[in-house]
Amino acid sequence: MNYRDLGKTGIRVSDIGLGAWQLANPEWGAGDEADAARIVHTALDCGCNFFDTAPGYSAGNSEKLLGSALTGKRDAAIVCTKFGHDPQGKSDFSAAGLRPSVEASLKRLQTDRIEVLLMHNPKNDVLAGQAGAPVRQEFEKLKKEGKVRAYGASVDTARDLGLIAAWDGATAAEILFNAFHQEPRRSFAAATARGVGLIVKVPLDSGWLSGKYHAASQFQGVRERWSPQIVARRAAMVEKLKALLPPKMSLAEMALKFILAHGEISTLIPGGKSFEQVKANCKASDEKLDAATVAAIKELWERELAENPLPW
Repeated sequence: MNYRDLGKTGIRVSDIGLGAWQLANPEWGAGDEADAARIVHTALDCGCNFFDTAPGYSAGNSEKLLGSALTGKRDAAIVCTKFGHDPQGKSDFSAAGLRPSVEASLKRLQTDRIEVLLMHNPKNDVLAGQAGAPVRQEFEKLKKEGKVRAYGASVDTARDLGLIAAWDGATAAEILFNAFHQEPRRSFAAATARGVGLIVKVPLDSGWLSGKYHAASQFQGVRERWSPQIVARRAAMVEKLKALLPPKMSLAEMALKFILAHGEISTLIPGGKSFEQVKANCKASDEKLDAATVAAIKELWERELAENPLPW
């Protein structure tokens, strides 16, 4: 496993982290609590030290399972959680709601500190307007108290990443970025110039870049959002990406290595429904993707998706 600086936070993170949304989550058809613990422990054994969760993941159960799995191993982990959506599905990005959210997360995680705390896809008025100023002040108070080490937001676009970079205190941002969604790359330089560490979410595009879906795939739960037309477009794009595969490399491995080819990225957080998936994801840290393949994936996006993006 390789490690990178998380912006100017002073934190070193594994370049492959673990997204904990799927831990024993019935929405994803995941396993039980024992499986969740085994997934976390497998990630640690592989050298992974960055774990991403949120209060809204599996109605708070993701934080609970992660906290339980890290019992006796907490010092080996960098924990990132979020603020804005509670376990009951209610949204509150107010300054008054921040501290209670953090205290509840600390309790579920069985810890006394959160290394990275992110606003969970807030609206633009919170990201850029005066409505966000009191929230950022409260972030600073929590940081001075030692309950939070770094803060920022989780967003989806280059514009929103640029807004985070403009905050004086932000040192971390989670951004949607993968071979199918490269638009946020336009703000990478601005963010890193301000010392903002970049965490990549949805690196395998909700499973499409693992290669397991195709034009005839049927979806349930959160993945039912894709229309037949979008499924067909995604399947066609998968085939075009497969044509770029280096010898003896899986699509998932290429997709993760493509992200790691961007030096601005600190870590990426694929989920794992099994310890086998976690091991496979961690192997992407081993060797770099060749420059010609990186350039070809960028060119494919520019040609096919830059002006006609796939809805996530």
